[in-house]
Amino acid sequence: MAVRIDATVAEVTIVGSNRPDVQIEIARRAPRAEDLAKYPVAIEPAGGVLRIASVQVNDGRDAAFKTDIAIAAPAGTVFDAVRVFEGRIRLTNLRSACDVDVRRGAIEASGLAGRIRLESGIGSIDVRDAELTPGGMMRLRVFNGPLRVRFARVPLNARILAVTFNGTITSDIPLTTRDRFGPRFAETTLGSGDPVMSMDVVQGDIAITVAGR
Repeated sequence: MAVRIDATVAEVTIVGSNRPDVQIEIARRAPRAEDLAKYPVAIEPAGGVLRIASVQVNDGRDAAFKTDIAIAAPAGTVFDAVRVFEGRIRLTNLRSACDVDVRRGAIEASGLAGRIRLESGIGSIDVRDAELTPGGMMRLRVFNGPLRVRFARVPLNARILAVTFNGTITSDIPLTTRDRFGPRFAETTLGSGDPVMSMDVVQGDIAITVAGR
């Protein structure tokens, strides 16, 4: 079963493990009890998709109405759409696929593998100890803020592409760079060149590090 999450203002934590089921914990905080009606919770399984939502009514964006969503799931669960307007998203040990977008806020991820797409509008992305696996991909994008990737070791096979329109690119993995005019671009091919990891930033720096270097 795939999982989709929609929330307006939220802290979302998703942890994968060898458990056989999906556990969901949701807590909401508001100035007054009657305000909880302004961002109802929905958990709806249908057509092989489990939808979890806490969206403010009438397209509200009030930061005082906050939801905490904690999910423990099998590591192979597909999170095919995680959408948060404002908040923080933490991902751990997801091994199949995840597509995550936060418009204002940070994404922190560790131990990911498979098909990965992470995007932050105004915020940051930090990825630690991810694996680039055959047939997978990693696409990371930040509009305004830093993007950081830390590997436990240099990937044996990968095509790494990085571009920032207004920032710097630093890497413990040697990259070929072009930055004389316009955007700064860096790339390298390791081994077979599969899978591809692409990193795009409009305003901000990109940093690639390897543990122990």
